[in-house]
Amino acid sequence: MSDALPKRLCFGMGIAFVCALALASCSVGPDYHRPSPGPLPTVWKAGSPWKEGQPRDAEIKPTFWEVFGDPVLTGLELEATTNNPDVLAAFERVEQARAIARISRADLFPGLSFDPNVNRTRYSPSRTAQPGALVLGYTGSQFELPLDMSYEVDLWGRVRRSFRAAREQAQASAAAYQTVLLSLQAEVAQTYFMIRSIDLDRTVVGKTITLRKKNLSLVESLHHGGADSQLDVDQAETELASAQADYVGLDLTRAQLENALGVLCGQTASSFSLAATDRIYRPPIIPVGLPADLLERRPDVAQAERTMAAASEGIGVAQAAYFPSIQLTGTAGTESVALQDLFTWENRIWSIGPNISLPLFEGGRIRAGVQSAQAAYLQAVAQYRSQVLVAFHEVEDGLIGLRLLGDQFEAQMRAVDFAKKAAEQSRLRYKEGLASYIEVVIADRTELENEITVYQLNGQRMVTTVLLIKALGGGWKSNGPMMTNSVAPLENPPVLRQR
Repeated sequence: MSDALPKRLCFGMGIAFVCALALASCSVGPDYHRPSPGPLPTVWKAGSPWKEGQPRDAEIKPTFWEVFGDPVLTGLELEATTNNPDVLAAFERVEQARAIARISRADLFPGLSFDPNVNRTRYSPSRTAQPGALVLGYTGSQFELPLDMSYEVDLWGRVRRSFRAAREQAQASAAAYQTVLLSLQAEVAQTYFMIRSIDLDRTVVGKTITLRKKNLSLVESLHHGGADSQLDVDQAETELASAQADYVGLDLTRAQLENALGVLCGQTASSFSLAATDRIYRPPIIPVGLPADLLERRPDVAQAERTMAAASEGIGVAQAAYFPSIQLTGTAGTESVALQDLFTWENRIWSIGPNISLPLFEGGRIRAGVQSAQAAYLQAVAQYRSQVLVAFHEVEDGLIGLRLLGDQFEAQMRAVDFAKKAAEQSRLRYKEGLASYIEVVIADRTELENEITVYQLNGQRMVTTVLLIKALGGGWKSNGPMMTNSVAPLENPPVLRQR
């Protein structure tokens, strides 16, 4: 009879475990279904059909900066991705969220623990409850080698929903990491192109300084010959000093942007430098895709959607608190007062049985918890829809910005051409004595302002291109459904004036 006890114990624990799994097949609370993101456009303002979107932010995206064909920018992007502390912190948050999900997953399985116990106790002679009985005090030992098991019967789905909520939060953290990474990469590209725009401005102003020095020499020679007044000399000196001051101002702005770029790349401002260049950049053609693609590619939209899914699971977790909690426990091992008898078969011990906890009165605590979970879900839905609106808003801003900046750039290019012709005519008229020097000053200043403006506009086009790429989720696939917007390369890039 006694030999069958271990078998009965194992059989009973196995049956209990199977029953627990069977009981765990039901759960309370709503099953998650992604709600509508709200009113969505059927086409971009630039035109494109609509299709149903599914999140695909986890797919590997191309390195968007490669479309600019600049190895310097590529090196900076890789350096920032590797060294930026904010990106590293975001990555560790993903690892933390994944570990939390694994902790929640462990609750799906029974817990086993080995709890050996040894104690030596002095027993009092008065320990008996029978008055007058003769009992001697003594000291004894107790040895135990129990193997304990505990398992929560997930009858109402609390454990499973807790795990799913943690898993969704881990995926939301991964999407948040992609958002931080994309924001960093876009900021590096924006700062880089702002610096390159200033480099061209510095080149223009530098050539202007050289020209105005020549003008000053010409005016001084004419003044010494009696052909010009001191007023013309002073005006030439003023224009030269003004251009020199503009150049210093550009140097200051460039230095500040360079320091900011160094920090983005994970370097100290003192150790980072970026060589100047007079390269003229051209905005690439951006494949915009279908409107629904935006919900598939943007990591911030995916983060909001998965946060919403986690909040939905939280409702079921809160509602499960209304129902009994069933804990299945079991113990098997040996016990003896003598170490040499600890492993004797007759000294085996075992126990098995459920523990049930049923809430009877909680003072409204459970109801408030359910209401809190429902409010958190509705809040997540509203935030998801808000993020979708922001996504479409940013893309439309990028599309319209590139189109109008392109038109403005072309008009400004015409203004540069006419201003250059007017400045040449003014200098020629001045040399022939047909115009005053103030006419030369005004024409030269107009030419400089228009030429600086055209480079600034081109810089804005490059920055807007980066913002559009960021708004689209940072990447695209050449074999996917796409459209091409109105952004085209510069047909006639501005030419630095040769004096």
